[in-house]
Amino acid sequence: MKKVGIWMDKEKAHVITLEGEKESFKTVVSDLEFYNVKGGSRSKTRWGPQQVVQDSRYLEREKHQLREYFNKLADSVKKADVISVFGPAEVKDKFAKEMSEKYPDIDTKIRAIETADSMTDNQIVELVKEHFGWERP
Repeated sequence: MKKVGIWMDKEKAHVITLEGEKESFKTVVSDLEFYNVKGGSRSKTRWGPQQVVQDSRYLEREKHQLREYFNKLADSVKKADVISVFGPAEVKDKFAKEMSEKYPDIDTKIRAIETADSMTDNQIVELVKEHFGWERP
C-alpha cells in the first residue's frame, strides 16, 4: 500500500511516500510570485486624485499560479493509495478543494488534512511516519 504525506505551504510541498520498506522524499516547488503591493500615490495637487492599486489583478494571478502548483502536485501523488495533507496555512485547504473539484479520484484518497507548523525536512518525515503508524520492518 502506497501512503503519501504532503507538507505544503505557498512556496513548496514536501511529498513523503511510504511503500513497503521504502520511503522517498520529494519537493515540489511552486512558481508562486510574492507581491509586495504598496499603497496608491497622491497627485502633486492638493486634494487631487489618488492612484488605486488593483488588488484583484494580483489575486487573480495568484489564483492561476496556485492552480498550476496544485496540478504539479496532483501529478506527483496520483498513484497513491492514501494521502494526508499537512501545513501551516490555508493552502492545504485550497489544495483539498481543488482536488475535490478537478481530481475526484485523488480527492477520494485524501484521509486527513491537519495543521502543522513549519518544520525541518527530517521533522516532516517523522510527522508523516507517525501519522501513518509506519515503522521500518
